[in-house]
Amino acid sequence: MVPSDADPRRIAEGRLVVASHNAGKVREIGELLAPFGLDVVSAAALDLPEPEETEPDFAGNARLKAVAAATASGLPALADDSGLVVEALGGAPGIHSARWAEGDGGRDFMRAMTRVWEELEARSAPEPRRAHFVCALALAWPDGATRVFEGRVHGRIVWPPRGNHGFGYDPIFLPEGESRTFGEMPPEEKHAMSHRARAFAKLLESGLVG
Repeated sequence: MVPSDADPRRIAEGRLVVASHNAGKVREIGELLAPFGLDVVSAAALDLPEPEETEPDFAGNARLKAVAAATASGLPALADDSGLVVEALGGAPGIHSARWAEGDGGRDFMRAMTRVWEELEARSAPEPRRAHFVCALALAWPDGATRVFEGRVHGRIVWPPRGNHGFGYDPIFLPEGESRTFGEMPPEEKHAMSHRARAFAKLLESGLVG
């Protein structure tokens, strides 16, 4: 059932928390929400703690983060849990995509991309080295109610990294039917086809935002 304009769950104005401390994710989600006139604020800007991601899948971790931010802030919160799933690596890095970038100096996605490639090489993985991005978007309200929407985009891993747009693993991901990686695409082109955009489209179809 699509919420009506009078539905108390519908978020059409006011402040919405993006439950992330990842500047790239906050920027992309903020750009997707820009047409709706919401006052978007990040969890980092509100100095909210980052909950430990203990769930076994993207949807569970997105829900966990959204509920934590909504409960702490008293505001509706939108959380993203996303990552790169590489078939020849048994689905890795998957929900651990950000952790693969962790090091003594913080997150370094060049390190993570290099690890993906080195592990593919170590396994002599045949071409095409298929992969897909997954995004789960969880919308939560302060009373604990949640809805989750998931999007995917399929493609393959390429090397060396190409492009300086986007963030994370974008420079080594070539979407199906495209000649440019996500890292080579301007934001508006990536937004039109990305896993996050597809999850966001399902959120909009629900009528809960906008």
